[in-house]
Amino acid sequence: MKPNHNPAIAALFSENPTIGFADAARQLNISELEVVNAMAATLVAWYPPAKGIEALLRELASWGPMTAIIQVAGNVFEFKGPFPIGKPGHGYYNLIQKGEGLEGHIKPDSFAAVALISRPLRGRDSHHFCFFAADGSVIFKLYLGRDKAGELLAGQVDKFMSLRNLLAAEEE
Repeated sequence: MKPNHNPAIAALFSENPTIGFADAARQLNISELEVVNAMAATLVAWYPPAKGIEALLRELASWGPMTAIIQVAGNVFEFKGPFPIGKPGHGYYNLIQKGEGLEGHIKPDSFAAVALISRPLRGRDSHHFCFFAADGSVIFKLYLGRDKAGELLAGQVDKFMSLRNLLAAEEE
């Protein structure tokens, strides 16, 4: 996905550089996908769904503890722990934890875009995957994990940045 310059988004972030993408989308009455798509390539790389959502999810299951964020109707649900491995069945990628942790059923063909976002959050470095639906809404976000001191897990940062660099090279 190529960045789309939007003067209204640029003006809003110029006035308030720390505004969250969801807040910016609400303020401008546009989708969060439109906001993220207007960000510079230094902040966002795009994982093409055609590369295989299931392959990406299987890879993320090997990364260790992360934070999954699901927002619905103003409510925020967080799960901290390893992203579960899954397997395909009945049109879904079924997340399996054997009774504990995050479980669910992901519809891989529902994803219109996946962004790898690197942007400070509350004054600290932060990196996450943002999974978007066709209407531009966020299905869920998956943030890199942190240690007990609140520092990002270095191995995850390395993997995330390697994937970002690979995707950027493929876009050129």
